[in-house]
Amino acid sequence: MAHSDTAFVGQIPQLYDRLMGPMLFHPYAADMARRLAGLTSGHILETAAGTGIVTRALAATLSAPVAITATDLNQPMLDHAAAQPGTDRVTWRQADAQNLPFADKSFDAVVCQFGVMFFPDKPRAYAEAHRVLKPGGRFLFSVWSDIALSPIPDIVTNAVAALFPADPPQFLVRTPHGYDNSAAIETALRDAGFITIGHERRTETSRAASARAAATAFCQGSPLRQEILARDPDALDRATDAAARAVADGLAGGALDAPIAAPMEAIVFIASRPG
Repeated sequence: MAHSDTAFVGQIPQLYDRLMGPMLFHPYAADMARRLAGLTSGHILETAAGTGIVTRALAATLSAPVAITATDLNQPMLDHAAAQPGTDRVTWRQADAQNLPFADKSFDAVVCQFGVMFFPDKPRAYAEAHRVLKPGGRFLFSVWSDIALSPIPDIVTNAVAALFPADPPQFLVRTPHGYDNSAAIETALRDAGFITIGHERRTETSRAASARAAATAFCQGSPLRQEILARDPDALDRATDAAARAVADGLAGGALDAPIAAPMEAIVFIASRPG
């Protein structure tokens, strides 16, 4: 995995939260919070919390006695998350999910939405989630399915790749959509000590205010931005325009400023630590 795949810095946190959040993450965040709604006390840990999209859903859904600690490797993402309304009850902490700074058996649930794909050592991250869970605790996380099942990022990837045929940027294929292997994931979870492992492929609708907004989200509000700039420091606007035209042609009849919608698929995993 390229180092730039985890570089959520500069303008990325703001664009990520404002554009990427509604388009990709809010529907799955609401689903994740619903899956934990029966928890009426205890302590939840969120890893790879990013700009706090799931965190805010958890805070709005779970009853007040449930404590929430949200962590991320990237301090700029946490800084943005902590400044958002609706998170007064949340404890924020910079932390690596592969080396969590918490005691054994501290949490009733561990949640990670679309973060495990970024972990260089996924088995270690699973082992850490297992370690900090109380007996009987649950580990809930989601990964994206193959990019072909999510047309918007697929179109953006192909449009940007066409600008750099000798060295096409592949961030979206390589990392966010590069971990669609439920059998391998379940094996890794068992090796980490989890039991009663299940998964569900879940399709939601990805919506953006326009093709231009969708292209801006991916090209400027994700680490794809770093890949584009590494190939040509002056190409960011050109790549965004090319992606916007491709999304408009593919999903909006060529209209750059019309609302767009398309399916997207993810896999939600739930695993339990033995009681």
